[in-house]
Amino acid sequence: MTEIALHFAANLLSSWTIVRLIYQSKAKRRDYVFTFMMVSASVFLLCRMLSGVELDLAFALGLFAIFGIIRYRTNPVPIREMTYLFVVIALAVMNALAPMSIGEVAVGVGNVALWALAFVLERLLFVEHLVTKRVVYDRIELLQEGRRQELKEDLGQRIGENVERFEIGNVDLLRETAVIIVSYRGEDHSEHIDSNSNL
Repeated sequence: MTEIALHFAANLLSSWTIVRLIYQSKAKRRDYVFTFMMVSASVFLLCRMLSGVELDLAFALGLFAIFGIIRYRTNPVPIREMTYLFVVIALAVMNALAPMSIGEVAVGVGNVALWALAFVLERLLFVEHLVTKRVVYDRIELLQEGRRQELKEDLGQRIGENVERFEIGNVDLLRETAVIIVSYRGEDHSEHIDSNSNL
C-alpha cells in the first residue's frame, strides 16, 4: 500500500505539472483542470488495481463501451484539450504499470520528457491559441467588399474582444443574418469551443 500511495502521489504531481504549470498557465482555462486531474487519478487507480487481474474479452469490451457512451453524450471537446486529456491518460497508465516492468527511473525520465515537450510546444515555439466562436450576425450590409475592417471592428465591439480574424459562412437574406466564425485571443468561458452566439 505504501508503494501504491507513493506512485499515486507521484502521478498526481506529474499530472499537476502538465495541467497547472503548462496547460492552465497558458490557456487561462480552469474548467478542464478538474477534469484532467480526476481522469488522471481514476485511470491510475483503475490500472493499478486491475494490473494483477485477468480480464476476459467481455469485461474489456464492456469497459470500452462505457467510455464510448460517456464520450459521445458529452459536448465536443476542443482538439487542444483532447490532446492534453490523452497526455494525462498516458501519464497515468505509464505511472501505474511501467514501474513494475522497466523501473521507476525510466518512468521518471518518460514523465520529464513529456513535461519538456509540452513546455517547448506551448512556450518556446510560440504556438498561437485563439478562441473560436460561431456567431449569428445581423448587420449584413457590412458584409460588402470594402467594409471588412468596419465589420471586424463591429464584431470586436459586440463580443468585447480584439478580433484577430473572421470567416463569413452562410448568409440568410430573408432573415438578414449571417453566420460568422470569429477568432480572438482570450479566455473561453463557454462549455466548448464552437458554441452559438447571437449578435
